[in-house]
Amino acid sequence: MTKGLVRFQQSHHFHFVTFSCYRRQSCLQSEESKRIFEHSLEETRRSYRFDVIGYVVMPEHVHLLVTEPERTILATALKALKQSVARRLIAGREHFWQPRYYDFNVWSSAKRTEKLKYIHRNPVARGLVERPEDWPWSSYRHYVSGEEGVIEIASWWTIRKKGPTQAKPA
Repeated sequence: MTKGLVRFQQSHHFHFVTFSCYRRQSCLQSEESKRIFEHSLEETRRSYRFDVIGYVVMPEHVHLLVTEPERTILATALKALKQSVARRLIAGREHFWQPRYYDFNVWSSAKRTEKLKYIHRNPVARGLVERPEDWPWSSYRHYVSGEEGVIEIASWWTIRKKGPTQAKPA
């Protein structure tokens, strides 16, 4: 682990996570690569049993807001996710991801809202689209309309659909 880097895992808090493609290359530029990432995230979510509160897939990095996995620590689940994506997309590259990831513990509902807004506004801030709803590779549309995508988002929309006995609020 990097000197001075402290991770607070198994804290039962949400985690705002960022990781980047190797040397910030646009390895996730194509629609197909973004779809592959989404499918890998959903497979990892199910396998390690954690909730995705929000996400965005950018051309050279990813932001996630997630709970801690039930089956292991967050670092192990993220390693599995990154390996899954790299195996499918590496195509002649020596490296796909930068090592490690940035992790910020989200301690309050105000901070959760702040991080979700940051995630959803990222494509707009980068000039990729004019409005968050124009970027299909994020959880924004789910929050606005309940739209279901590849990744199950833990939200009130999901609870309403599943019923109160089958789902827990994010």
